[in-house]
Amino acid sequence: MNSRIEELQKALNVHRKRLLQHNVYQSLHTLDDLKIFMEHHVFAVWDFMSLLKALQADLTCVTLPWVPKGSPRTRRLINEIVLEEETDVDQAGNPVSHFELYLQAMKECGADHALINQMLEKVAAGETVEAALGQLPIHASVKDFVYNTFSIINSGKSHAIAAAFTFGREDLIPDMFRHLTADLNARFPGKLNTFIYYLDRHVQLDEEVHTPLALQMVDELCGDDEDKWQEALEVSIACIEQRIQLWDGIRNQLNSEVLLN
Repeated sequence: MNSRIEELQKALNVHRKRLLQHNVYQSLHTLDDLKIFMEHHVFAVWDFMSLLKALQADLTCVTLPWVPKGSPRTRRLINEIVLEEETDVDQAGNPVSHFELYLQAMKECGADHALINQMLEKVAAGETVEAALGQLPIHASVKDFVYNTFSIINSGKSHAIAAAFTFGREDLIPDMFRHLTADLNARFPGKLNTFIYYLDRHVQLDEEVHTPLALQMVDELCGDDEDKWQEALEVSIACIEQRIQLWDGIRNQLNSEVLLN
């Protein structure tokens, strides 16, 4: 692996450790707790797809007439990831995006998906993400997480978007999701089959395929530019810290539910 990638990962270790040791994972005691988690987390699953498509738009040609754009190596890297994130397969082998698979998992366990659906309707109708979020009773930690994602997207800096995608998402997800999958099937038999499949699928793809590809992409986009490597580090730290704040928000909601009951 490129030494610059290793240096960046080393600099992120303290932030990763705080995230992976977060107590939200041990706080999901009941199915209702897990529903609350999913109702918040689904927005991160959704905005990830925009992060991914921003990279595809930046690094490949998606306009007409087609012309070669950027590095063929980088084009292949991002298109391979898009293929599996946007059109993976469900348990029955049917094509599905990971976001749609997550919605299926929410429906299966009875989680409320009304807010994310309203969000989709608003942005599909032409409203900005910021305006749509502002109109809905979505928790502040979720709004801040999505705002951070779109601020990076709107920067138009491919290396920064790639860093957020890689170190704020793909390189984190396998370890995060392992904390969730430990005993879900035994505790909630038959209610979380799709969710467990979603988690296991992400661990497998992200660890074995997507993360190595994403690391190569960051390396290629930053190259020998010191400023880009520094910005990649800063963006990555911001994304991990924003995830910690999202987990804090979810954990506090669980506390609220306990107090109300």
